[in-house]
Amino acid sequence: MKKLMTGNEAIARGAWEAGLHVAAAYPGTPSTEILENLATYKDICSEWATNEKVALETAAGAAIAGARALAAMKHVGLNVAADPLFTLAYTGVNGGLVIVSADDPGFFSSQNEQDNRLYASHAKLAMFEPSDSQECLDFVKEAFEVSEKFDTPVLFRVSTRICHSKTLVCEGKRNPVPVREYTKNCAKFVMTPANAKCRKYEMEKRIAALEEYSENTPLNRTEYGSKEIGIITSGVSYCHAKEVFGNDASYLKLGFTWPLPEKKIRDFATSVKKIYVIEENEPYLENFVRALGIDCTGRDKLPWVDELSPQTLRSLLLEEKEETSAALDINIPPRPPVLCPGCTHRGFFYEVGKYKDIIVTGDIGCYTLGMVPPLSVTDTVICMGASVSAGSGFRKALDIAGRKEKIFAVIGDSTFFHSGITGLIDAVVNKSAIVVNILDNRITAMTGHQENPGTGHTLMGEETYQVNLKALCMACGVKEENIRLIDPYDLTATREAVKAGYEAKDPFVIITTSPCALIKEVMKKRANMKCKVDEDKCVKCKMCLKAGCPALNWRGGRIYIDRSMCNGCTVCMQICPKHAISKEGE
Repeated sequence: MKKLMTGNEAIARGAWEAGLHVAAAYPGTPSTEILENLATYKDICSEWATNEKVALETAAGAAIAGARALAAMKHVGLNVAADPLFTLAYTGVNGGLVIVSADDPGFFSSQNEQDNRLYASHAKLAMFEPSDSQECLDFVKEAFEVSEKFDTPVLFRVSTRICHSKTLVCEGKRNPVPVREYTKNCAKFVMTPANAKCRKYEMEKRIAALEEYSENTPLNRTEYGSKEIGIITSGVSYCHAKEVFGNDASYLKLGFTWPLPEKKIRDFATSVKKIYVIEENEPYLENFVRALGIDCTGRDKLPWVDELSPQTLRSLLLEEKEETSAALDINIPPRPPVLCPGCTHRGFFYEVGKYKDIIVTGDIGCYTLGMVPPLSVTDTVICMGASVSAGSGFRKALDIAGRKEKIFAVIGDSTFFHSGITGLIDAVVNKSAIVVNILDNRITAMTGHQENPGTGHTLMGEETYQVNLKALCMACGVKEENIRLIDPYDLTATREAVKAGYEAKDPFVIITTSPCALIKEVMKKRANMKCKVDEDKCVKCKMCLKAGCPALNWRGGRIYIDRSMCNGCTVCMQICPKHAISKEGE
């Protein structure tokens, strides 16, 4: 039976059919739905890890023990997991190990646009690149076979367009692969320098075997049409190229992309008149083709930034006028991302924004949006956990310069568990008098409400231990008197906590404790909680708009509250100097 599936759904299905035993991930768009779908298969142990390094190490441990294991992450997550990744390329596996890297060409939800195909050649890992959902299912099954046959972790590289697009998929049955026997083998799995050197020689033998596989696997196939143009491509770029060129070109469609098939590429190049290499981001394939001495057209015409599209290829390679969408007779205003109506972070940012000598080092998550006007408080966002570490560095530099600005590092609960704890320990030990603000909304919010160590539930829906943030901060060395727990909807308590942090001479922690406004239970609870404006009291000072709530508007010369958006958080009510805003029913 065929079904429409996203690439993420198909990867999960294919892994289940392959007999997957253990899966771990940290949520991150565009990879999040892989684990969410795997969790629906109750014969797989699926779990959210505290970060991508932990996810890969968990999967690696399971694979060494003999289970088929998978770790999934977005492209920047592989940076976090790079330490075990490179060493696992030396050790090899026992049960199959597949590492899904979901790249994000076009920056749809990421701070950079890195091309993780380069990790495969750098770490010397077998790599698969599917082009649609059916290939996601089929390729991941083959990836486990290759992992076990060649004793190697496998990098399974997809991209946003593959992860989230839907194509027809033919489902199969589960292959109930047993967990392999584990035999202690220090020479293989204990990477002391002497053992690692021996394993490097084994790696070189593996690479030679993988090169032969690459030349012969049907995953790398030639499709002949017109031989005037030959296109070498992989991933979603193959789909774009087929749509544009159709039978007016021939194709070398690469689905197994490390090691690349040198002989197959040479043979294809000699069979056509002109070579195009079509790929997104880095010239990964093109550099290999040019290193073989083959002249080709690629990055000299294709863009270095953003994902490709059929329109882009037509415009740049065929010099056809780029198609445009139907014209509209209205100008649509830009819609920048903003904190949701009733967001628990809004009151905190509003109070911090009153200080003009506070520097805010931000982090990855909803609270990144503290940068957006009218709040406009955030100074830096680098990567997961960097708010705390960068805040410490900022403090040191300001101390050297004799400057007195206060540093507020802002991080979410899930991100703090991911990589903020070590930064806090560093700040305490090295006496960085910064204020670490953990905005605990009891969920991993921006990626779609996944559980984390502070929620009290696992990915599989089981109740579990709920990590106590205050106790954790105290264990990191923060004095109890330097920790404040506040309800961020209470602006008076928030103001007092921010003031205490501002005046503190030691590392200080503020923990906001209120669940995300979009959690279903919270939405039900607050469904009938609305605020209203008293026209007679309102003096149109617009102070309430400074919190930037989308439910508040200046319309027709007056303040207007959109009831369909308001959830009665009362932040605007507390800001209003004339008490012109109140709760409905009061």
